[in-house]
Amino acid sequence: MPALRTASVWSPIDRKCDGLRILVTRYTVRGCRSTRYDAWMPNLGPSEPLLKAFQAKRIGWEEFSRRYKAELFEPAPMDRKNARIKNHGQKFTLRLLKELARRQPVTLMCHCAEEEPCCHRHLLKEVIESSRV
Repeated sequence: MPALRTASVWSPIDRKCDGLRILVTRYTVRGCRSTRYDAWMPNLGPSEPLLKAFQAKRIGWEEFSRRYKAELFEPAPMDRKNARIKNHGQKFTLRLLKELARRQPVTLMCHCAEEEPCCHRHLLKEVIESSRV
């Protein structure tokens, strides 16, 4: 049965289990070849100020989690120009990923180590699998 998974972009590639490999970071890292992922969706990574605050330990995991989830649903700049169509952040993208994961394996990836529990890719998976999208 198709599923939504998370992994480090540095983990061994398993095309059968991984399915569509999506890098969900604001930026790529030097040395990370584009052959390690199928698509890059920087819009699904945490904003640079939020990520820097967490990495510098100015905010904890709980605060980072709350703010990252809120960022995903903030109105996009295009919403101001479209009176009838509201994007409500990444809602359409999240719905698309949810539907893709129903049909085929999808793996959300970040540069964090595979065993890292405090990574936004886990939060993103949780949001996509929730009934909120």
